[in-house]
Amino acid sequence: MTEDLMTLAAIETLCLRALVAAGASQHNAASVARSIMLAERDGIRSHGLLYVPIYAEHVRCGKVDGSARPVVTRPRPGAIVVDAATGFAHPAIDAGWPLFVAAARQNGVAAMTVFNSYNCGVLGHHAERIAESGLLGLCTTHAPASIAPPGGRLPIIGTNPFALGVPDETGGAALVLDQSASVVAKSEILLRAREGRPIEPGWALDAEGGPTVDPDAALKGSMLPAGGHKGFGAGLLVEILASCLSGALLSKDASPFSGAAGGPPRTGHCFIAFDPLAFSSGFSQQVASLLAAVRAQEGARLPGGRRRSARARTEREGVPVDPALAARIEALLQ
Repeated sequence: MTEDLMTLAAIETLCLRALVAAGASQHNAASVARSIMLAERDGIRSHGLLYVPIYAEHVRCGKVDGSARPVVTRPRPGAIVVDAATGFAHPAIDAGWPLFVAAARQNGVAAMTVFNSYNCGVLGHHAERIAESGLLGLCTTHAPASIAPPGGRLPIIGTNPFALGVPDETGGAALVLDQSASVVAKSEILLRAREGRPIEPGWALDAEGGPTVDPDAALKGSMLPAGGHKGFGAGLLVEILASCLSGALLSKDASPFSGAAGGPPRTGHCFIAFDPLAFSSGFSQQVASLLAAVRAQEGARLPGGRRRSARARTEREGVPVDPALAARIEALLQ
């Protein structure tokens, strides 16, 4: 398949125009467009341009309120609560962010929950943003149900990722760990289905509970948790924080992130930030020693290595984009 190269700025502009054309406000569209650009920058195609037609469809059908105005409250000194008002997650997160970071610095630790929300894109980017503020960040988000409990067949929790952002001493991130409760993100199966490629064995089950490499059958069935029952346990941890604590709908009750059926998903997120200086004077040195021990082993690599490599490459060369997908997005402008 021949692909064209686009600059990151061109991708962000195209996404912005498409979302505004679909009915999103300029402010909300800009926040989402930036997240799509960052996904493409880091080579995470499953969360990038692929989602623009879906986002546009959801604005037009009312599954997402493209003009929503998030409501931010601070019920306790270290607690920030954001009602996304059934709009996009990114502008809701942005609305609470200044208070969230300030509260973490003031109290040593703070949490921000978001409810009545939607897909928040690449969770690791939010964790990295916390790290770039000099804070240690733990982020969780849940998704419509796609993972059945061990021994069961009916999906109860979503792929439910968590992400850890560890600050360095120069205003960046020393480490970003981003992983889901499932073997692979559901958006990767969606991408394979769109491209007509089989999925890998061990990723998912079909509707009858049997193994499958057919992405369409997988989308009708359930995802497999990473590490069996332990992965399901990690997904439950995320569900408690991102859904139960935030007051969002449970994954089993949320409408899908794809397709027009079901109304707003009303999912949630939970972000926790720690100021390392409130707890230890040797945090940065300990982190440096830990990461150095990993790098010292031949063949070993830290989480996020492929994303960093992709980021350097796309910032230098541009982003390879499927012309057919670009044409679909351009058509949204008509």
